[in-house]
Amino acid sequence: MYNRPEEVLEKYELEVHTVARGRESYICDTDHGRKLLKEYRGSVERAAFLREILFCLQDGGICVETVNLTKEELPVAVMEDGTKYILYDMWEGTECDTKRREEMIAAVELLAKLHNVSSGYQGEVPDFVRTDENALLFLYERHNRELNKVRNYIRAKKKKNEFEMLFAGKYEYYMKKARLVTEELRSIQPKPEMTGFCHGDYNQHNVIFSGRETAVVRFESLAWQIRVSDLANFLRKMMEKHNWNTGLGMDFIRAYDRVRRLSAEELRYLYLYMAYPEKFWKIANHYYNARKVWISGRNIEKLEKFISQEKEREQFLEMLFHFTS
Repeated sequence: MYNRPEEVLEKYELEVHTVARGRESYICDTDHGRKLLKEYRGSVERAAFLREILFCLQDGGICVETVNLTKEELPVAVMEDGTKYILYDMWEGTECDTKRREEMIAAVELLAKLHNVSSGYQGEVPDFVRTDENALLFLYERHNRELNKVRNYIRAKKKKNEFEMLFAGKYEYYMKKARLVTEELRSIQPKPEMTGFCHGDYNQHNVIFSGRETAVVRFESLAWQIRVSDLANFLRKMMEKHNWNTGLGMDFIRAYDRVRRLSAEELRYLYLYMAYPEKFWKIANHYYNARKVWISGRNIEKLEKFISQEKEREQFLEMLFHFTS
């Protein structure tokens, strides 16, 4: 009897040599090279559109994955139980090293090039990849409600643990910042030219250095939205790892701007993305959804680290705000 990956691969015109488990995927050695098999939760139509966009990026000189078609010429393999799988040509190499400045700068430049190339897509953009123009406002309003829910839950507890005491002591400080960002988002409207195709999850794990080429992978979160959301996602992750080093952060922004010019409106939105205390919400949300009898020491460490970086984070935000003025 086949294991699930071998059963799925039977739907492709391939001779499979070996299958090994990867990170949320299977690495498959075949007579057509190494492939990456992953469970896919989107629609068949979305997978077909993803395949089209990836070809568009390839034509523009961006190294990306290719979606393989099944024997039935489908972009996903649909199993009897309804589970879907997608098969990519695999890029082998090393992920972007967050300790190497040149690799991080290269990743930012590649992102700007990706945005430039994707803007040349001539086809119709389907509704299933479009996000509401006020999606960021709606997201932060939801985050605010969730933070308030965590505060109320902790406030109602008679005996509070270390994490809860730490959160309660900083809630008003970070909630004030969250409200200021949300209020400004209500007062502005993104211009149509600010939106375009975004990777949707651009981080160091999805940038692969392979010999002389650099590839972008894992486009499952592809969306039509404000482009600087990609830059903000990458920038936030890198800044957290480098204690919000202002010089490094501005170098990232300049590197992107050299390849794709940032408008004043985009810089304003970038500031708002970075000014919202996303990490504070993320840690609190993780704590609330777990709600175990014992509290993870890792949550305490993460919250303490975020709070300890606040001075440096504010210095970076002041510099970024200066660029938006």
